[in-house]
Amino acid sequence: CGGTLKGLNGTIESPGFPYGYPNGANCTWVIIAEERNRIQIVFQSFALEEEYDYLSLYDGHPHPANFRTRLTGFHLPPPVTSTKSVFSLRLTSDFAVSAHGFKVYYEELQSSSCGNPGVPPKGILYGQRFDVGDKIRYSCVTGYILDGHPQLTCIASSVNTASWDFPVPICRAEDACGGTMRGSSGIISSPNFPNEYHNNADCTWTIVAEPGDTISLIFTDFQMEEKYDYLEIEGSEPPTIGLSGMNIPPPVISNKNWLRLHFVTDNNHRYRGFSAHYQVKKAIDFKSRGFKLFPGKDNNNKFSILNEGGIKQASNLCPDPGEPENGKRIGSDFSLGATVQFSCDEDYVLQGSKSITCQRIAEVFAAWSDHRPVCKVKTCGSNLQGPGGTFASPNFPFQYDSNAQCVWVITAINTNKVIQINFEEFDLEIGYDTLTIGDGGEVGDPKTVLQVLTGSFVPDLIVSMSNQMWLHLQTDESVGSIGFKVNYKEIEKESCGDPGTPLYGIREGDGFSNRDVLRFECQFGFELIGEKSIICQENNQWSANIPICIFPCLSNFTAPMGTVLSPDYPEGYGNNLNCIWTIISDPGSRIHLSFNDFDLESQFDFLAVKDGDSVDSPIIGTFTGAEVPSHLTSNGHILRLEFQADHSMSGRGFNITYNTFGHNECPDPGVPINARRFGDNFQLGSSISVICEEGFIKTQGTETITCMLVDGKVMWSGPIPKCGAPCGGHFSSPSGVILSPGWPGYYKDSLNCEWVIEAEPGHSIKITFERFQTELNYDVLEVHDGPNLLSPLLGSYNGTQVPQFLFSSSNFMYLLFTTDNSRSNNGFKIHYESVTVNTYSCLDPGIPVHGRRYGHDFSIGSTVSFSCDPGYRLSHEEPLLCEKNHWWSHPLPTCDALCGGDVRGPSGTILSPGYPDLYPNSLNCTWTVDVTHGKG
Repeated sequence: CGGTLKGLNGTIESPGFPYGYPNGANCTWVIIAEERNRIQIVFQSFALEEEYDYLSLYDGHPHPANFRTRLTGFHLPPPVTSTKSVFSLRLTSDFAVSAHGFKVYYEELQSSSCGNPGVPPKGILYGQRFDVGDKIRYSCVTGYILDGHPQLTCIASSVNTASWDFPVPICRAEDACGGTMRGSSGIISSPNFPNEYHNNADCTWTIVAEPGDTISLIFTDFQMEEKYDYLEIEGSEPPTIGLSGMNIPPPVISNKNWLRLHFVTDNNHRYRGFSAHYQVKKAIDFKSRGFKLFPGKDNNNKFSILNEGGIKQASNLCPDPGEPENGKRIGSDFSLGATVQFSCDEDYVLQGSKSITCQRIAEVFAAWSDHRPVCKVKTCGSNLQGPGGTFASPNFPFQYDSNAQCVWVITAINTNKVIQINFEEFDLEIGYDTLTIGDGGEVGDPKTVLQVLTGSFVPDLIVSMSNQMWLHLQTDESVGSIGFKVNYKEIEKESCGDPGTPLYGIREGDGFSNRDVLRFECQFGFELIGEKSIICQENNQWSANIPICIFPCLSNFTAPMGTVLSPDYPEGYGNNLNCIWTIISDPGSRIHLSFNDFDLESQFDFLAVKDGDSVDSPIIGTFTGAEVPSHLTSNGHILRLEFQADHSMSGRGFNITYNTFGHNECPDPGVPINARRFGDNFQLGSSISVICEEGFIKTQGTETITCMLVDGKVMWSGPIPKCGAPCGGHFSSPSGVILSPGWPGYYKDSLNCEWVIEAEPGHSIKITFERFQTELNYDVLEVHDGPNLLSPLLGSYNGTQVPQFLFSSSNFMYLLFTTDNSRSNNGFKIHYESVTVNTYSCLDPGIPVHGRRYGHDFSIGSTVSFSCDPGYRLSHEEPLLCEKNHWWSHPLPTCDALCGGDVRGPSGTILSPGYPDLYPNSLNCTWTVDVTHGKG
């Protein structure tokens, strides 16, 4: 487990490879090369429990400043080359479940070597020498087009090291947008520019120049949906630039001889997109090497675009599309205009088009309208029945599984009723993971599809036409999100269901049957956005979502109490705003403002509060940033609020409540968030007190405040207390709650919070995760078995994947939460409790997946042993002994499907490695079956 390695080359394997690494591993390997040389590692096998076990890579010694990347899952990573003469790897595994591990070949690179650059997905590499002067070439598998430079040359750079003259190209699907741009100048525009771009676009352009040249990119137009549609640029400084929104970005200058642009859009809201002019700046004046690309020749095809004379030939046949595994094709006519259909065997789900058509592409090429579909095994889901119920995506509210194919079929008990669903929560990885909803029981039939949902936006209600509805969740191989929670129920036929009433709105009408109409208006002070009336259509869907009620940018308020909201609160107020609100109360009274929420772009967007009704009135306070201001009280009966936002970026906005009061009482101080208030009398001499909810502490004020006379004014003796979740602390109570700072809102950037939980001697500590969601790979919670950071690591968690609970082995537990300087999330809510350690026994060790346990006595001195189901083998054979320290002598073994071996006996089972999960890449497994002599 770890070590220091020297020498020209060698191999590193995870402990136990290929039969699985141990739980609770923390292994560090440091590779040291000769000074001025570099190190390249090439993965030959890689399989770590996804999102729980990690291999961290460091460009140098294993210090946070040298951190390069963190690897997990079952995909073989590309080669990695250091920039220094030291390279480090650190394996961290959690307390349960492991995979086969990894095998790495490392090699010391001389200054004259570029190292293996790797192979892109769907790509093919030609060439095995990587020294200065060597050339390698790339191509793509059938159905994919190479973008970038097809040939790379290893050249000597100015810093006495070798590097490739171009980036590794990519292979994109034939029908994907993008391309390779060459020449001294040109224009790149989003698809359909200057008209609106398409939804769900995924385009990649690569601009390539000669070695030593640089590229400038100047935008002439830029309009995209903020945050959801974006353009990512690689090859400059910083290495990656993300662009979105409505402002024309500054010019981008490459620091290499290439730039790569990646354009991604979601499934709603379209804008003009972008247009940019690029210009190549020559390092020296020399003739272009010039080349011309011709269509590749595939000997397996029945035709070629070019004949021997280079003259175009037309083809009227599409290639045989084949049949999907675990499915069948209907139709054998592959001529122009012909259509073939596909279906899947029972317990499999069709992914892709149910039918495809042979059609003309360009002048001479015939191709199918879509790829052949595949039949994926149905891994989750269920058959549900009315009259109503709830179901959720796998693992909800934690991250759902990758490569999932889940199908739910809902059937109404009463055949004369239909199914209505509404979503309590919905968040899928936008553009990659989808939930398809259809009418009836035939899953996958495109004619019955009602909605295809992705991202976080869903309709208010979805209603079937028949007594059945199906839902198909399809996820890709990458990181997902929290998923969804759905409520369903039977409703009357020819009905759209109750869509509800908008927040701050009023609804007129109570009929939800076909042709019924609902009308909406907003409460005083709010404006209606959307349709004022919606009708229940014949297909059982409302003609539109219910409208929303927003707060106007200019308004006068005369009611004795009310609310002031920034535009579109809390979704973000937008740019270029100049809003004015005036609150007018009765003469002789005063006005009190309570700030419930506040988040503005610091130093650029402002809220000014003035004591009067004119632009020249005295300013009581000016506020910006994310700090929630204290309560304010006017001196007169009029307050003026002026809000200004500049041309770029915005925050969540603000939520302010106001009330008016007389001269012999104090204003209503409100009820602080995360707290309870005791006392409702605000007359002179009265007091109120505040107690924070569990897990929160006072961050401002005292527990009790009194209404008193100060300098001739009736006012509270101090500000109303505020309660917040602390960043760290020492906890010694028998039970309690630990919250991420900012809970229930988002935590802040650049945190370093430490909590120590201490129980009575002889007790253990149990923590339970109620909620957990941090920025994947960057914002991490470490849990240590002891009082400080040097104590053994129980687990390191990020994203949404956490265990249900953890135990300490002593009466101390240490938690460390660190966040980076960008992006945040909801954070976590953790319950802790002190539990008694049985003086005479160990905790239940559990039972391995695909295995059995023998023994139920956990007292000191007792042993338990294990076996595996047919086709699996124990990771270790040793029985577990309950030792005097109340801990088992060995970790719980795992049952793993092995890569090869001798199989004996009259019968048995052989499983692919990793079964029933995905097998890892780069396998070469051989099983020898030996049965009784003379038998077959």
